[in-house]
Amino acid sequence: MSFLQIKNLRKKIGPVEVLKGIDIELEKGGFLVLVGPSGCGKSTLLNSIAGLLPPTSGDIVIDNQVVTNLHPSKRDIAMVFQSYALYPNMTVEENIGFALEMRGVPKNEREEAIKVAARTLQIEHLLKRRPSQLSGGQRQRVAMGRALVRQPRVFLFDEPLSNLDAKLRVEVRAEIKALHQNTHATIVYVTHDQIEAMTLATKIVVLKEGNVQQVGTPAEIYNLPANIFVADFMGSPAMNMLHGKVQGTGEGQRIVLFEGAEIAVPVPSTVAQGALRDGQAVILGLRPETITDASLADPAARRTTVIDAHVTMVEPTGSDTFVTAQVKGKTFTARTRADVTLSVGQPFQFVMNLDKAVVFDPQSTQRL
Repeated sequence: MSFLQIKNLRKKIGPVEVLKGIDIELEKGGFLVLVGPSGCGKSTLLNSIAGLLPPTSGDIVIDNQVVTNLHPSKRDIAMVFQSYALYPNMTVEENIGFALEMRGVPKNEREEAIKVAARTLQIEHLLKRRPSQLSGGQRQRVAMGRALVRQPRVFLFDEPLSNLDAKLRVEVRAEIKALHQNTHATIVYVTHDQIEAMTLATKIVVLKEGNVQQVGTPAEIYNLPANIFVADFMGSPAMNMLHGKVQGTGEGQRIVLFEGAEIAVPVPSTVAQGALRDGQAVILGLRPETITDASLADPAARRTTVIDAHVTMVEPTGSDTFVTAQVKGKTFTARTRADVTLSVGQPFQFVMNLDKAVVFDPQSTQRL
């Protein structure tokens, strides 16, 4: 049974329709991440769930209660903002317990709830400090504690890590994931960072220009993107998009890549049987990790192709190396072992794993 339901939600701001019929369901205890580029509508959707921005039409249902027109204070929702929004004149302890105090919760209950939240977030030693005495990561944990102490039905996070440096972002991200695992809270989280989406979510919603492009688990979004936009947006480096043409029919059907080089690869198993016709133009999508050196290739792969290409760029990352290579003027990105010796201009043999490839229609941009 769905705990949070968004039903055909639309929102107009002036003449512009920002949300265009959003339908989403989330189970109790789920971690839903709304991801997409700036201006896609994800923050508008989050604010609509919170009640800060009333929708033009559609419904929001929480635990079988329609809350679409309910005041934010009556929705039993806690929100963690990008800007922390802490009271500078209050201590950490007072900031965390303020909402409970406003509700008239007895002091002893308040103190116990604050202790539990502080222990969960490992900020017990900070309770007597003021926000000005805290680092960015500590302030974000206090903001999370203030939300956690209320024990709301739904937590809403609005890009909570965007103000943090790279190292701290990783640390606080891990704390948010641990918080979800320990409390089994229902969370809706907004980000433009696809790494955050992949590492935190139980379910991801990819948005573009107010429309849902795909809803699925991180694995589904990454391995079986619904269209070219999702494939390109999720993943860093982005998925390789190789233009090709279908050759033949039945079991002998192939996809010919790199016109002039005439490299024919087997049709991926992700393609529905009979979905391709002879002579059809297609786009073959391959993640960089599915194109690699022979020693790193998956020995269990059933569909592989070896191709010769010229290296045009080498980017070491420490754990491995990303290589940009070219065949007949067409480039792709591969991932090799860190200790593979490569230099620009060098010919190199790559192995393509077609088991994890996907095929798109260049006209509709949808996955076939």
